Parts: sequence; C-alpha cells; structure tokens
Amino acid sequence: MKVDIDGVTLHLTHPDELPVRWVGQEDLIRQLLAAWMVLNEQDLPMNPRLLGKPGVGKTTLAYAAAKRLGREVYILQATLDTRPEDLLITPVIEGEGKLRYVASPLVTAMLRGGVAILDEGNRMSEKSWASLAPLLDNRRYVESIVAGIKIKAHPNFRLVSTMNDDASTFELPEYIHSRLQPQIWIDFPEREEEYLILKENLPFADEQVLNYVSDFLQRAHLADERYTVRDGINAGRFALKLQHTGQRPGPVGEALETAILKTLGQEALRYTRGLL
Repeated sequence: MKVDIDGVTLHLTHPDELPVRWVGQEDLIRQLLAAWMVLNEQDLPMNPRLLGKPGVGKTTLAYAAAKRLGREVYILQATLDTRPEDLLITPVIEGEGKLRYVASPLVTAMLRGGVAILDEGNRMSEKSWASLAPLLDNRRYVESIVAGIKIKAHPNFRLVSTMNDDASTFELPEYIHSRLQPQIWIDFPEREEEYLILKENLPFADEQVLNYVSDFLQRAHLADERYTVRDGINAGRFALKLQHTGQRPGPVGEALETAILKTLGQEALRYTRGLL
C-alpha cells in the first residue's frame, strides 16, 4: 500500500490481526468506546490511556474495542530506545541514491482511519512523546522532519496508549499527561472472570487445572503479589506440557507445582498449599 503526500510516497504497513478475545469487565470496553466517541462535528475523539500491572490484558482490551468499531488495528511497541522517527516515518535505502519512506503503524493508522495502539507508552522518552503532541490535541497531525511533510489524521483515526504500572517506566511530561485522557485502570479480575480468561486461553485444559490456577492467582492477588493471569496461563500451559512428557500422563498436582516453581519462582509456592 502506498500514499502520496506533497510529492512524497509513503509505503504503509499492514494491520495487526490477533487471535484474541476480551473476556472480562464489559464496563472497561464501554469506557474506552465512550472516549473514542464523537458527539457532533465540533467534538473530537479523546486519547485514553490504559493503566495496570503487566499481564492484566490492556492490549487485548484495546484490540477488542477497536474491532468492535470495525476498524483496522495497528500496534506500535514502545521501548526505551523508541525515537521520533520510529513513531512516524523511517527512511530506507532502496537502490543506488534512492530512499524509500516507510510509514510507522501509527502513521498508517492515521492515514487509513484505523486504531493505533501505542503499547507500553510510558517506556518512551519525552523527546519521542514531543513529536506526538500535535496529534494528541485539536490539531491532529504530525510532522516528519525526515520526509519533510505534515500528515493529518483521518477523521476515523483513534489512538490509545497502554501503560504498565511498574518501576521501569518514565514519568509522562505534564503536557502529554493532559492530552492522554481519560485514564482507565485495569485491575486484577475477579475469580470467575479469571477462570473464564484461563479457559479462553487454555481450551485444552481440564477443570482441575483451571481451578487450581484460578485459586492460586486469587490467593496471590489477596497478598498483593504482582502475578497476573498471563503468569497463570504460562504456568498452566507448562504444567500440561510437563504432564505429557512421559509415555503416559503424570500426576497433575506435581506438574502444576513444578510449573509454578519454574515460571514464578520459589516464593510463589506459598500460594499453592492445600490447593490439591
């Protein structure tokens, strides 16, 4: 896919297609869709941020909400090394003396009226965020110094940033903080929801495994541990693999305990006592 802007040809990226389904609090979907809603021609969509501990489903929530709108979804993974040009347009050498300008997932979403998910946005530095400031207010454009063009967002373009609540992140500058509103917090799910999420991701697991992992996670949540449903999925999947490594299935309890130990460490075993 190509687009010409002021004589510059941009090569667009492809949308992301993920085999995921949101299982959890429906009100979170409602809040996100409300933030993206446009009430009349004087209104503008908001740029929400989803906050929570790693592994609670922030990206899955954003993706599911975008799909409910029927939009293409473009995911850009932010890191400590993300530069402004990584967010916008990257020049690539194409033959002798020629440059090919490749649009980022974010810019592609802007041009095609899709949804951009800026994943783990608070890992980026202020310099990178500064390049997005005009996009996040009523101007709704970005300027590429590399390509020498201004890119305006399609009216259907929507943006959301996920942010982890941990120590390995930057504080957002205030002028960006005020542009990324509302703030939607995703907490650990209740036991029934967590069970359904595990079942969605481990459809080949039996009830004993699903209940064990669900009860383990709920105990850990009560103790304010940072173990998430993603950790539970990994532990459950590893346990099932361990159980079937021999000629016949081994004891499920032994496999589950070993899986918890190997995925989360010795300290996690305190929450497994008496589960089987």
